[in-house]
Amino acid sequence: MTQQADRADSTKPTGSSPADEPRSDWRIAGAVFPTLFASVLGLLPFTVYSTFLVSIADAVGDGDAAVGALRGLGGIGAVVVGVAVAPLIGAVAPGRVAAWGLVLLAAAALVGTVAWLPALAAFCLLVGVSNAVLYPALTTAAADRFGTGPNATRAATLVTATKTLAATLVAPLVALPALWWGWRGDLIAIAVVAVVLTPVLLRYGRERHVDETAPRHGYFGAFRALAAVPGARALLLVSFGQAAAFQGYLAYLAAFYADEFGLSPSVFAFVWTLSGGSFFLGNLVAGRVVNATESDGRAVRALHVFLTVALVSLFGVFLAPTLPLALTATAILSASHAVGVAAVVTLLVRRAGTLRGTALAVNASGMSMGLFLGAAAGGVGLAAGGYLAAAAVFGVFTALSVVAALTVRQRGRT
Repeated sequence: MTQQADRADSTKPTGSSPADEPRSDWRIAGAVFPTLFASVLGLLPFTVYSTFLVSIADAVGDGDAAVGALRGLGGIGAVVVGVAVAPLIGAVAPGRVAAWGLVLLAAAALVGTVAWLPALAAFCLLVGVSNAVLYPALTTAAADRFGTGPNATRAATLVTATKTLAATLVAPLVALPALWWGWRGDLIAIAVVAVVLTPVLLRYGRERHVDETAPRHGYFGAFRALAAVPGARALLLVSFGQAAAFQGYLAYLAAFYADEFGLSPSVFAFVWTLSGGSFFLGNLVAGRVVNATESDGRAVRALHVFLTVALVSLFGVFLAPTLPLALTATAILSASHAVGVAAVVTLLVRRAGTLRGTALAVNASGMSMGLFLGAAAGGVGLAAGGYLAAAAVFGVFTALSVVAALTVRQRGRT
C-alpha cells in the first residue's frame, strides 16, 4: 500500500462492533431519525421565504427582486462559515454541533418575522450559516452511529436522500398551515420545533461508535490531514463541479420549459416533481447499491459512469425536439447527479475516517460556492447565446467533475 494510503488509514477508526453488523434501511433510518427530522427542518425557513416571497416583499414595502436577492447572503454565509467550522466537526461531538445549528436556525426564523429589510438580510445570512453548520454535522452524526462499515456510509446517504425528498415535497408543509397563521406563524413554528429538537441532538451526540483513541490533528492540521486522504481533493472538486452544473441548470429550467414548450408555471410544477423525484430515487438506490459491500469499487465506478451520463443527458434536455424526450432527459440527468452525490458522500465518509466531519463540511461549502457560481455563469451564457450557450457553460462544469472523478481510484490502487 502506498505511503499516502497509510497516512489515510491512520485517520480511520479501527475495530468492529455491533454497529458494523448489516442492517436494513428501515433499521438504520430508525437509529438516525433525529438527524433525518432535523435535515427536513433545516430546509423550511428558505422554503417559507420562497413560497411567500410576494407577501413578505409587500410587508417590507420593497420589490420582489430586491427581497429575493437577499437569499444570496445565505450562500455567502454558508461558504465562509462552512470552511471555518469544518475542523470542529469531529473534534466536537457532531450532535452537539448540530444542536448549535438548530439554535441558530431558531434565531434566524424569529428574526425573519420582522418585516424590515435589514432583518430579512440577517435572516438569510443566519439561515445560510445555520445550514452550513447543521448538515455536515447531521451527516457525520448519522455515520458515527455505525462506525466505519457500510452501515455508516448508508446512514450518511440516507440523510442526503431525506434532504432531497424534503426539498421536493416540503412546500405543502408550509403553505397549508399558513392559511391559518400566515408566513410569520410558519417561522415561529419552525423556531419552536428547532428549540424542542435541540436537546435531543445534544444527547444524540454523546453516543458515538468511532475510535476515540484516533489521532487528533488540531484546527489547521485537520485540513492538512484531509488533503492527504486518497482522492479527497478530487472528490471535493467533483462536488463543486456537480453543484455548479446541476444547480445552475435548475435555476433556468422553468424558463427553458416555458420558452421551448410553452409550459405554464402550474404545469411546470410536475416537471419539478419529476426532477426532484428522480434525484431522490437515484440518491436512495445508489446509496444502497454502492454500500452493499465493504469495497469502495462500486462507488468509484458509479462516479465514472454516471457523471458521464449526466454530461450527455444535459445536452439531451436542451436539444430535445419534443417534450417527452426533454422530460426523459431531465429525469436521467437528475438521477445521474444523484448517484454522483451519493458516491462522493460514501467515499468521503469511508476514506476520511475521523476526519469525515471536516470532509463533509468542506464539501458542503464547495457545493454552496458551486451553486452560486453555476447560476451566475449560466446567466451570462444565457444572455450571450441563449439556452445552448447556457448548456455549454453547465457542460464545462460537468466535464470538470468527470475529469476529477477519473482521477479517483479504488482504494489500494496507485
